[in-house]
Amino acid sequence: MDLGIHGRRALVCASSKGLGLGCAVALAEAGVDLVMNARGAEALEAAAEDLRQRFGANVTTVAADIVSEEGRARVLEAAGAVDILVTNAGGPPPGLWSDWTRDDFIRALDANMLTPIALMTALLPAMIESGWGRVVNITSQSVRAPIPALGLSNSARTGLTGYVAGTSRQVAQHGVCINNLLPGIHDTERAEALDRNAMKAQGITREEARAQRAASIPTRHYGRAEDFGAACAFLCSDHARFIVGQNLLVDGGGTNLTV
Repeated sequence: MDLGIHGRRALVCASSKGLGLGCAVALAEAGVDLVMNARGAEALEAAAEDLRQRFGANVTTVAADIVSEEGRARVLEAAGAVDILVTNAGGPPPGLWSDWTRDDFIRALDANMLTPIALMTALLPAMIESGWGRVVNITSQSVRAPIPALGLSNSARTGLTGYVAGTSRQVAQHGVCINNLLPGIHDTERAEALDRNAMKAQGITREEARAQRAASIPTRHYGRAEDFGAACAFLCSDHARFIVGQNLLVDGGGTNLTV
């Protein structure tokens, strides 16, 4: 399918690996020019060069911490006016309610709520002026079905969901569509970290931890970054003009909802 976005310009955050990279790959394949961001310069440049070689993509890289004001300012300066924004940041660590302090919640809010909001605040005006724009926020299945050990993530990402619910409907009249993409368990470093947590808590092997979690997914396997990226690219496409303020689960059917 021609997504109708060849020649558009996108900022994809945390895109040197994992789900962010999956989104960058799908957008590059669709002919989108990319501004890729991540904290690690070496991995970021390697990922960008791969996309240049595979797709002939025009890729700018900015190694910076998107959560910090200084890092975000450098990314926004390099990005300029973009047509597409994909926000993404690693989730806070799992734990128990009794372990978390106010500072833990502030860090989670900064990374998973306030940073995406700051990026939208900076980039939406140009999209509105041009009459076309797409924003996809990578959040989590936990905003639809909270996960007990991920209280920090549940809280911050649910706050972002509420913000998007209102904002998306205010800017839709200008041709700007904002949606959230909710990953379930994908074969990424984040999944590895959660597997290690299960190994430690239950005294089981890595293989047992993965098998245990895979058994909870109707597809019986972890998702792939490229599958997630394809869903992202569609929400960024010209065909998604009538999809506004939605929370799309990409979780292999793991979240069983009636509405």
